Amino acid sequence: MNRRDFLYDCGRLAAGASLVAGPWCRAVGAAESDRAEGERPAPAAGPLRVHPDNRRYFTDGTGKAVYLTGSHTWSNLVDMGPTDPPEPFDFAACLEWTRRLGHNFIRGWTWETFNWDVRENRNTDQNTVFTVAPHPWARTGPGQALDGRPKFDLTQFDPDYFQRLRQRTMAAGRQGIYLSLMLFEGWGMQFAPGAWRAHPMHPENNVNGINGDADGDGNGLEIHALAVPAVTKVQEAYVRKVLDTLNDLDNVLYEISNENHPPSTEWQYHMIRHIQQYERGKAKQHPVGMTFQYRGGSNQTLFDSPADWISPNHEGGYRDNPPAADGRKVILTDTDHLWGIGGNAAWVWKSFLRGLNPLFMDPYDGVVLGKRFDPQWQPIREALGHTRRLADRLKLASLQPRDALASSGYCLANAARRGAEYLVYLPQGGEVTVDLSATAGELSVEWIRPANGAPSRGSPVAGGHPRRLTAPFPGDAVLLLRGQ
Repeated sequence: MNRRDFLYDCGRLAAGASLVAGPWCRAVGAAESDRAEGERPAPAAGPLRVHPDNRRYFTDGTGKAVYLTGSHTWSNLVDMGPTDPPEPFDFAACLEWTRRLGHNFIRGWTWETFNWDVRENRNTDQNTVFTVAPHPWARTGPGQALDGRPKFDLTQFDPDYFQRLRQRTMAAGRQGIYLSLMLFEGWGMQFAPGAWRAHPMHPENNVNGINGDADGDGNGLEIHALAVPAVTKVQEAYVRKVLDTLNDLDNVLYEISNENHPPSTEWQYHMIRHIQQYERGKAKQHPVGMTFQYRGGSNQTLFDSPADWISPNHEGGYRDNPPAADGRKVILTDTDHLWGIGGNAAWVWKSFLRGLNPLFMDPYDGVVLGKRFDPQWQPIREALGHTRRLADRLKLASLQPRDALASSGYCLANAARRGAEYLVYLPQGGEVTVDLSATAGELSVEWIRPANGAPSRGSPVAGGHPRRLTAPFPGDAVLLLRGQ
């Protein structure tokens, strides 16, 4: 058994699946195994742009709406772990695992410091200081940084780092997966003990005389606040190098920074505009995102930004009863900003029915945080794939949240006279009344089990009036109605 199949089997076994016969004894049922093996997706097309007719989604240029969903983990771009150097992350295995789950999106994590102390996030007696590598800038010296290695030269880039960015983005694209590249990381700078002393822009860690700690308070948060022009210049050069490295690829998006502090607002707006302006002179333009500022940030700051897409926090009900996307921004609602690690399968379906693009912060192999392939999270992982497969069957570009049309409160619909589609989620199962007054003629009925995506046909119903329908199985349910 190779490592890719082992990793996938671990995730399935953790969820309580039973082994079936096969060349690798994969932990999948026969139907799911056949689907996974036959589901070799076409390469991810693009570059993505906001859909002109339905701004809740991106489009790849074909006119169809692209629903983005998937899980992501901390060490999928830079290696991190308790050894020095850290054990390399098996990105190929992670992509295969992602593909088999039916996801089409990952968030490529960066980490700005060369180590970080995880003691506040892990309940362990093992080494709490993780080494992180590689980094964008070359470690040329002269002189030693605070970790005993050569100092960084912030005018020289490490070619291995950018080769990794390109190779991993291309590998994801071949699997039909879009990769959002995180350019900066703000959570660690605020909350990881001793983070500033491990940052390349600490004056003792670079040969360029750059000191990002403008106020001398020992935390260096000014590097994300336009406070030090020399720092901003280095950051802009790094961003341009990333864009030069990836511009010809179709499956890339950009995220300015993970969970940076609220004073970073103008710096993030500046970086968004810097990317947009620089790419105007290049062959391709890619979406740029801004994610929730932790802690104390406001979702309104995200909506007011020049970003193409955003990831909000829990304000407004994004955890339990997500507000409907209104098209102001493409919304990638991420459990990372709602719980940290959290959520459930119902949250995935609720988000999908409200015109959102749900993402899951996945502990994955448990190297950084959480448990190894924790079975608690397998229903979320699988729900993401089920919604993505269903989205591919829909005329998604014509659908919008129409909650008032269904008594369950969750309805994504094109309530047209002809060719209508109504997708309804019943969190409690049972009966639902769907208002079909706007649609003429007969509509087909399909019930879908959210737990496994399995469909079953129901008897057709006539449009022109509200109709009451009952799920043919217990538990939550999804109903798909289609007009002729």
